[in-house]
Amino acid sequence: MAFRGHFDHSLDAKNRLSIPAKFRAAFSSGLVLSKYLEPCIAIWTPDGFERFTEDYMRGRNPLGRDRRGLTAFFAHNSFDAELDSAGRVTLNPALLEHSGVTKEVVVAGTFDHIEIWDPDRWRSYQGELGSGVVDMAEGLEHPS
Repeated sequence: MAFRGHFDHSLDAKNRLSIPAKFRAAFSSGLVLSKYLEPCIAIWTPDGFERFTEDYMRGRNPLGRDRRGLTAFFAHNSFDAELDSAGRVTLNPALLEHSGVTKEVVVAGTFDHIEIWDPDRWRSYQGELGSGVVDMAEGLEHPS
């Protein structure tokens, strides 16, 4: 499933997030919560998280500093979870602190995962993307 779009949501008093209904089936076999490079929480399917980690590790020296650092960042800051019967997942304190999320959140589809953002950080990030996306697109190499 490709995760697309963004949705405004709220956490409940127990820091549970209700996953948008259209995404729930993708997480029927569980999910992986992770800190992400931006100040947000990434939510992956277990298979999606495995593909993601394999992609960044491929071709890197297993003892190299970059691979060790990336592996430590994602392995130390990712957590297996499951949706409850109401389609909710509990966000833990470490992830909430990293993301700045308190009560209101933006749930954003990012093709292979979803991201949970503090609304103010989301708006700021969207502004940065908007001002730089043309340069990013023009810098892409055309596939042969």
